[in-house]
Amino acid sequence: MTQITIEKTHEDSGSKALAVSVPPDLVKQAENKAVRDFARRARLPGFRKGKVPPAVVRQRYGEAIRQTVLEAVVQESWEQAVDAESLTDVLGRSVRNVKFEDEGPIEFEFLVEVKPKLNLERTGGFSLTRTVAPVTDDQVDEQLRNVQEQKANWLPLEGEKPSPGHMVRVEVAPIEDGEAGEAKPYSLVLGEGKALPELEERIMALTPGESADEDIRFPDDHPDESKRGQSRRLRITLHEVKRQELPPLDDALAREVGNFEDLAALTAAIRADLEAAAKREADGRLREQLINELVSANNVEAPRAMVARAIHAYVEAYGVPQDQLEKFHEEFRPIAETQVKRDLVLDAVATAEDLKATEEDIDARVAQIAAGRNMKVNEVYAALQKSQRLAEIERALTEEKVFAHLLDQSTIAEEA
Repeated sequence: MTQITIEKTHEDSGSKALAVSVPPDLVKQAENKAVRDFARRARLPGFRKGKVPPAVVRQRYGEAIRQTVLEAVVQESWEQAVDAESLTDVLGRSVRNVKFEDEGPIEFEFLVEVKPKLNLERTGGFSLTRTVAPVTDDQVDEQLRNVQEQKANWLPLEGEKPSPGHMVRVEVAPIEDGEAGEAKPYSLVLGEGKALPELEERIMALTPGESADEDIRFPDDHPDESKRGQSRRLRITLHEVKRQELPPLDDALAREVGNFEDLAALTAAIRADLEAAAKREADGRLREQLINELVSANNVEAPRAMVARAIHAYVEAYGVPQDQLEKFHEEFRPIAETQVKRDLVLDAVATAEDLKATEEDIDARVAQIAAGRNMKVNEVYAALQKSQRLAEIERALTEEKVFAHLLDQSTIAEEA
């Protein structure tokens, strides 16, 4: 019996095109099987189940049989193609250019998207710079201010118009044909950008207990496209105004917010946290710099299929609405391409140097997390498995090994 023929017609770093021809005798074999399967299940008037003649089955279920045959030969061809072309790391496949005529062969083409196997010719010898931004007194003061705000009280103001920084309780009702609709309550701090600037201006013109009917224009970049550039008449009622009273920045506040003996200890802890964050950011920029050097030195390209999957993941994560997909794809494509190139480079090095995280590495990291949370190791494992985050930990540990290996091969200049 003749065999399915598979011929590679195109190949690049991220895809292969395979021309497939299924000979007529194999097509006939698949068709006969499909007819038998349909005959066993067929329920037609005048025939007992399983006793419908093949000719009647072909006449009654012709299109369904044809589709079944096509699916069967495509699947069998794919299994052979995987072996013949040693296909691994397949990201996706599609079937195109199908030719299926009676009594003839079935011909079509597989377009296979694959994860490319990189052979990095250069992985070291780069001159890199690690810059740690200094922590300023203003940054420390800002964090101390945040601590005060977390412990602040809100005190009512009587008979005063609100200003930025005040908390207000308002009701807003749409007005149509001179009649106010259902009012909706809102509480917000003025100046935080939680409401339209024009609406906040109208609120700040009122005193508690007052109402005003105002025309409010929605900005051209409003998230709701139906409201962009539109004007709505609203009835705004101000019910309450509160001002924030900050607690004194002293030793008592330091002891209240944590295990600190005095304000000096709290200040020192905040500065240490900011310095640690600055070092992490510097490490992140250093890694990004290294990846850029590797990508450029090795002419790494991002396969279309991997970029599409990365964008789709962003879409799912951010819940992008359908009407914003085109703009989102355009804006995030460069980000997705950068991410794909980064992943390809790190995976290539991890594989070439056998730097992937081991079970022992994962166990040690989970034990570290458990100790930090004062939990049992098995409880942390259960939580990570339930949230499907063990793979994230494995990936992070692998990347740590890879970056340590790569950075050791380059020169790093420290700057402050």
